[in-house]
Amino acid sequence: MIGRIPVLDIRPLVACGRRPAKAVAGESFEVSATVFREGHDAVAANVVLLDPTGRPGPWTPMRELAPGTDRWGARVTPDAEGLWSFLVEAWSDPVATWRHHAEVKIPAGIDTALVLAEGAALHERAAVDIPKRAGREAVLRAVDALRDEDLGAAARLAAALTPEVVAALDRHPLRELVTASRPVPLLVERPRALFGSWYELFPRSEGARVTPGEPPVSGTLRTAAERLPAVAAMGFDVVYLPPIHPIGTAYRKGPDNTLTPGPHDVGSPWAIGSPDGGHDAIHPDLGTFEDFDHFVSAARALRMEVALDFALQCSPDHPWVREHPSWFHHRADGSIAFAENPPKKYQDIYPVAFDADMNGVVRETLRILRLWMDHGVRIFRVDNPHTKPVVFWERVIAEINRRDPDVIFLAEAFTRPAMMRTLAQIGFQQSYTYFTWRNGKQELTDYLTELSGETAAYMRPNFFVNTPDILHAYLQNGGRPAFEARAVLAATLSPTWGVYAGYELCENIPARPGSEEYLHSEKYELRPRDWAAAEREGRTIAPLITELNRIRRRHPALRQLRDLHFHHADNDAVIVYSKRTHGDDPDVVLTVVNLDPHHTQEATVSLRMPELGLDGHDSVPVRDELTGETYHWGRDNYVRLDPGHRPAHVFTLRPSSPIGGSPK
Repeated sequence: MIGRIPVLDIRPLVACGRRPAKAVAGESFEVSATVFREGHDAVAANVVLLDPTGRPGPWTPMRELAPGTDRWGARVTPDAEGLWSFLVEAWSDPVATWRHHAEVKIPAGIDTALVLAEGAALHERAAVDIPKRAGREAVLRAVDALRDEDLGAAARLAAALTPEVVAALDRHPLRELVTASRPVPLLVERPRALFGSWYELFPRSEGARVTPGEPPVSGTLRTAAERLPAVAAMGFDVVYLPPIHPIGTAYRKGPDNTLTPGPHDVGSPWAIGSPDGGHDAIHPDLGTFEDFDHFVSAARALRMEVALDFALQCSPDHPWVREHPSWFHHRADGSIAFAENPPKKYQDIYPVAFDADMNGVVRETLRILRLWMDHGVRIFRVDNPHTKPVVFWERVIAEINRRDPDVIFLAEAFTRPAMMRTLAQIGFQQSYTYFTWRNGKQELTDYLTELSGETAAYMRPNFFVNTPDILHAYLQNGGRPAFEARAVLAATLSPTWGVYAGYELCENIPARPGSEEYLHSEKYELRPRDWAAAEREGRTIAPLITELNRIRRRHPALRQLRDLHFHHADNDAVIVYSKRTHGDDPDVVLTVVNLDPHHTQEATVSLRMPELGLDGHDSVPVRDELTGETYHWGRDNYVRLDPGHRPAHVFTLRPSSPIGGSPK
């Protein structure tokens, strides 16, 4: 039912309000609504945040986003975690209506005495609710002037239009016919759900020994912990481990995904389960729970969190196959169906069937997750959640977050948009995306416009530049400049980004032409790397990654998703975009990237100045955070980017200090 003042189309709104919009503590976002009324009287609106106890905070005034559209908006910032809500209040603004009439009628000599008397009465009513220190006396002086017949009409009107009076009534308006919308749910989570830098490594490769003619020696959780200081030094916040559980031997895959493994081949960590245990056990080669606790403690001491892979699937040797046969699909010949994504076959993996005993699978899943939570894991990267029922994840995540709202789930779902969006809506705090396959200027612009728009109310992207499964042709063919460009894009476009170990070494050899699989994939064999030699020989882009993470931590603009704007460059190989925070001292980051890893590119960059908080003729100093160089930029600027020397600019600027033009 429409209220006295219509309040329509409130955003952000997820699933018609059946599911909460999302934010993190300290994140600012815009609430908007369509507000109007009959006739010509002025209307106004405000947003009210209600904290998890239901207590309303101070309301935030809304402004009309574009004249004549009836679309109003305001930025709000919840400051604590929990299930909040917000509502929009619309109201008739009699003072604004009077000002409009008075400014037309009094100069024309129409109803002068009546208009001034009405104004005095309105301002007198308004003064009652204005605190003394907030301008009450200024408003009361206006009342006296409006009633002072010894003054001319113009002077009496002017007394009600002084900046002091207008400011006081803006802060404490006289509101009539107040109409409130229904509360809209808002889930506020911890900042790591939105912002972070991830590093993926295989513990078994760190400290491993591979000697021709001898059985390979696996690395352990203890040797992997020795790699953590270097990971932390690059500025990463999260270290992510693929499955660390026992690996089955039935149908084990050999090097490069062959079906003929040798006696010492280690198999895929995603083929979970053996006589040594399942999802609640650690591979004996990696160590014990005491070793895992040491790894978590070492990461925490370096201010990093540990994310653990949760892959709800089994090898044929998993204890569940024997203990819970109804949890698997059986074919007509009685065999259990292995995983397939034709033409790909995963003979070493049995997918779980859910419908025969959904409650049992939910209970076991909760038990396993809580086991790892008890050992310090608060982030789970969920493998292929789109191949399991959505309702299953909704139940599991809701139950985990009911008791432990700080636990974060990342959906590794490279699948159809509807499934990805729905998984985000029902509880996943983060989502993998199509970023890996968006390499051109227009496709990046279109995709990021989508992700930073209304989708940002519930789906938070995690931009992994590569994964053990995905080595895009852009990286295969572009060499080091391609790795540098993609790192800059991921780190500055998304508040959360990640790399899989070896990215800093620009590893780019595919298993075969046309494949996105790595040659000698770490999924199937140990892959020790000589990190020290790579650093000595300059074969690493770790310094760039370190600098990018430093910039991200220093600049709040890069720690948010929603305020992203693209600018024009007259060269399709050059992409330009900015991010900006709002407030009295906004933080602005402007990034320019050469998308061509093979050639130097030049362009004229034409900035959308209002998106930077600038006027059209302003000129500001811009500092390249990657080099320390400073330039002066205005609306139109020349750039030249050499992929072998300078693949990108990451500029910071202060719109409050323009050179020329009006101060902001």
